[in-house]
Amino acid sequence: MSRPALPQPQTISATDLQRWLQGSEPPLLVDVREPQELALAALPEVVHLPLSASQQWLPQLEEQLPAGRDLVVLCHAGIRSWQFACWLMETQGRQRVWNLEGGIDAWSVAVDPTVPRY
Repeated sequence: MSRPALPQPQTISATDLQRWLQGSEPPLLVDVREPQELALAALPEVVHLPLSASQQWLPQLEEQLPAGRDLVVLCHAGIRSWQFACWLMETQGRQRVWNLEGGIDAWSVAVDPTVPRY
């Protein structure tokens, strides 16, 4: 007997995210990179939840990420954000979670070359 599949976030490309951000109901961006990475290249208006500091922000997670909001999680290349997005769905019961495919690096290449690549 097989176990039911765990929920997985949807992926979104940088160009699709750009269009969504320009719409009337943009998603909440959640950046899980470390502070030094954020200092190198950042998108405006993100909720910054560095994974290494989860003990500090975890008690306020519900306030940081209001229920009912669409969430797009990002990191440098899309791997850490995928893991965090899966965690949000599995343990926090979030349903409307996307992962930025290719992370901020893809954003730099496809959408905004002024965002530095590292």
